[in-house]
Amino acid sequence: MIKHHPAFALLKSFVDGDLPASLAAGIAIHADMCQLCQGKIAHLTEQVAEASFEQDLLAQPAVTDNKISPEVSEMSFDEIINQITATDDIEPVKVIPEERLISFKGMEYTLPNTLRNMDLGRTAQIGKLSRARINLGEGEIHTNLLHIGPGGSIPEHTHKGFELTLLLAGTFADEQGEYVAGDFIMLDKRHQHQPATEHGCLCYTVANDALHFTQGINKLLNPIGAFIY
Repeated sequence: MIKHHPAFALLKSFVDGDLPASLAAGIAIHADMCQLCQGKIAHLTEQVAEASFEQDLLAQPAVTDNKISPEVSEMSFDEIINQITATDDIEPVKVIPEERLISFKGMEYTLPNTLRNMDLGRTAQIGKLSRARINLGEGEIHTNLLHIGPGGSIPEHTHKGFELTLLLAGTFADEQGEYVAGDFIMLDKRHQHQPATEHGCLCYTVANDALHFTQGINKLLNPIGAFIY
């Protein structure tokens, strides 16, 4: 069961269109996997639509020639929308998107719909970690598909900026517990952890700065930090 979800402020920014593409994609992927957040997004979207409709009505010039009938003026917002969108019951054409697969060390995964048309860089590997950069051109914000092979882990670290980890497949665990597919984990410099996976996992990650390792000689771990970021 998914236990970790985007904060309400993030969902609101997503609906308002205020997020960078990387974070917006993360929320869209999570919502496809989480009925709870689907409902929240639908509710927020309805609120934004109603507010926009009311603003448009207020911005229109006053009607003085009484051309609008009393029946129309008394209709509710939902009734107006239903009339506008009413059809002759034509069966909609269902378009089934073509699957896009990605493979890391012999483990194959189906990418979420949101990622199917995004430009992926070449896969790079270091130990049990594999990474494919998602090229969104957002400057310091880097977006990756990060795969941790069975029995792999990332050394204990904190974060100089923010880090989103959205688990797409498999499981991993850290000091806070175990995570499953769909979990949306937003961390920053207040958090310190050491993710590890028994059977392997695939994550969608977004970060705006490098990791800061808290164990061992930091210089020895810098290549891993640069690789993940």
